[in-house]
Amino acid sequence: MKAVVLYSPNDFKTVEDYPKPTIGPNDMLLEMKRTAICGTDIRILEGKKTKSVRYGHVIGHEISGVICEVGENVQGYQVGDRVAVENVIPDGSCVMCVSGHDNICLNRKAIGYEFDGGFAEYVLLPQEAIEGGNVVKLSDDVSFGEGALIEPLSCCLRGQKNAGVKFNDVVVIIGAGPIGLMHIILAKAAGARKVIVSELNEFRREKAYECGADFVVNSAEEDLKQIVMNETDGIGADVVLIAIGIPQLVNSNLELVRKTGSVCLFAGFTKGVMAEIDPNLIHYGEINVCGSSAYKRQDYHEAAQMVMSGAVNLKPIITKVFKLEEFQEAYEAVKSGKELKVEIEP
Repeated sequence: MKAVVLYSPNDFKTVEDYPKPTIGPNDMLLEMKRTAICGTDIRILEGKKTKSVRYGHVIGHEISGVICEVGENVQGYQVGDRVAVENVIPDGSCVMCVSGHDNICLNRKAIGYEFDGGFAEYVLLPQEAIEGGNVVKLSDDVSFGEGALIEPLSCCLRGQKNAGVKFNDVVVIIGAGPIGLMHIILAKAAGARKVIVSELNEFRREKAYECGADFVVNSAEEDLKQIVMNETDGIGADVVLIAIGIPQLVNSNLELVRKTGSVCLFAGFTKGVMAEIDPNLIHYGEINVCGSSAYKRQDYHEAAQMVMSGAVNLKPIITKVFKLEEFQEAYEAVKSGKELKVEIEP
């Protein structure tokens, strides 16, 4: 089959003869329809993220498609089902899973990591994923493009739960890339009173308004802190969500939040790159600083319901679609910053 194979950092290409998966009696085979390129995929391709990555294999974890083969022991699915795939497979028995934190399972596996991912014509859905409820049926009115974005939407939902976004909050979002835009959409869906976005790119600033932002700031030309204080009567935002992996921004963003507010370090940061933080901001302001990793199974199913019910609209985020053989162009489009969510189809 046709697949994008990662051989080593910065060495990947589309091949025509990658082995098509053979399913067992407890597995299913997915015909990929859309797989979105994630910022994490870019870090993997460049060698900035290596944990669980297998070279000589296929990555890609934001996946939707159609079931084309079903193992004889599989129940509840049939050929032709339109599905989205929750890629994280927790073991269900480690101390983190037992305590309700399956998103940070100590022994988790994932499609696109330990199992071949979605940048291929066909994807094996293993028994562990099927039995764990990782394969979610899509309603007919949800496009495959939207289905692929349920996975990153789930990650954003986890981040907002960790940060405690709630009705009537003032929320500041740093960065209006695909993830920042999803945070805008979710914050508004949660009832945020004001959503203030910081973004340097003009195209992305326009998209931020389209996705529901109330104020969009070019922090290279405007004073973000002053605007936040003006819009909150000098108190500060209730929640700040950092959706750009730049450690140097962390401390200045602590200054945007009110006393007892929350700052979520949502973006992934390059390993080994440090940030200087004034601990007194956190100490005297009783600021809650949290991280966010992947999503819980509950988050994925909630995000899927939000998409299928029409409670959120992800269509404006998808700006370009490429074929598998055009993956290099797709990669460069993501790197250029001129596109938002770029997706791959067979």
